[in-house]
Amino acid sequence: MGGAAMIVTPLYAAVLVALFLLLALRGAQSNFTDYVLLALVLLLILELSHFSLYLIHALGIVLVLARLLHGYALAFSDRSPFARSAGTGLTVAVLVVEALLCLYQAYRGHVVWFTT
Repeated sequence: MGGAAMIVTPLYAAVLVALFLLLALRGAQSNFTDYVLLALVLLLILELSHFSLYLIHALGIVLVLARLLHGYALAFSDRSPFARSAGTGLTVAVLVVEALLCLYQAYRGHVVWFTT
């Protein structure tokens, strides 16, 4: 394959696509693509930046759990307010953590670039 293969982001992308398709069948995928696409792009950046695989897996697991909760609330229950709120909150938390880590990576990259 040449070079280092990505192993984490493709796993969560595949799982989340399966969940998306299930939710699409139930008509409950409306904002799924917005949040998940952004989260996966940030996860990809972190993986390519060689952050800890444990951290990247943790973010991926929480994202899947978040979208499962949110999707369950919209597609398979009577719009459970707890599941919907928990899913939304966890999704936002993943995005915030990923964004902060990407900012840290950008800072780290600039420090290296300016000192060489």
